[in-house]
Amino acid sequence: MRVSRLISLLLLLQAGGTRTAAELAGRLEVSERTIYRDILALSAAGVPVYAEQGRAGGFRLLDGYRTKLNGLSREEAEALFLSGLPGPARDMGLGEALAAAQLKVAAALPDGLRAASARARQRFHLDAPGWFREAEPPPLLAELARAVWEDHTVTLTYGGRAGEVTRTVEPLGLVLKTGIWYLVGRVEAGARTYRLDRVRAVRETGARFERDDGFDLPSFWARRAAEFERAVLAETVTVRLSPAGLRMLRFAVEAVAHRAAAGGAGPPDADGWVTVALPAESVAVAYTQLLALGPEAEVLAPPELRAMLAAAAERVAALYRR
Repeated sequence: MRVSRLISLLLLLQAGGTRTAAELAGRLEVSERTIYRDILALSAAGVPVYAEQGRAGGFRLLDGYRTKLNGLSREEAEALFLSGLPGPARDMGLGEALAAAQLKVAAALPDGLRAASARARQRFHLDAPGWFREAEPPPLLAELARAVWEDHTVTLTYGGRAGEVTRTVEPLGLVLKTGIWYLVGRVEAGARTYRLDRVRAVRETGARFERDDGFDLPSFWARRAAEFERAVLAETVTVRLSPAGLRMLRFAVEAVAHRAAAGGAGPPDADGWVTVALPAESVAVAYTQLLALGPEAEVLAPPELRAMLAAAAERVAALYRR
């Protein structure tokens, strides 16, 4: 661990400029006392590091000194492709490898380009989780990520709608969708997806599997997501919407349902209202969603949904007549 930290410290110094002990301690997540000890260790090893005194002082390398410790390990090279996702990379147990890879790349860049990564971080940031979601990663994420990297077959204990089941899975990849992690795994029946927050236990079988070179994770996920949306939105309800209701619809239903309804809206009637065919998961879900539109929506079909909303409106009216 200390050797890895010393290399990281050296590469930070090589990236240029004078760095304070506090800055170095923050970057390496150690105490300032540890930084002072590591600086002495580098000096004892012949690295020309020296201290500058004063308010703007700190540690720096002798001008022109370059280390040749820039080669990436396999783990660091793989982690580098997750550089736009520092949070998910850390959750998968690759945070240290990613940081080391970024340091090595920065150290290998010409002087004029070393500020490029800092400029990008200042200007762009990807916040993957959705709003109002807990940021805690699934407890078994790092273990499954290791199995994905190493092509290790695993046995999953998974909590589904029918209760807990056990499956032997070849883990092909991980997907982060609006803050929820999914495992794409191959079983006898083909590729399946599993929500990681429903995985109760993971055990490596000791066997490795051969990947299909033709399998493309982004393409598979796009197809499966489209199939899932079509399968979930199995009902269609006919709704008459006021201009305000049509604007509010996008906040009440799924994006795919909103696109289908808005794209197929008929011409406004004499009152300016439009009639749409709205895809929905079920009558019960449509009831909950359309309640949010209040008097800006009128259900025309199916009759049972119209009756449910009419009854809800009567109950609300009764409350306010008291």
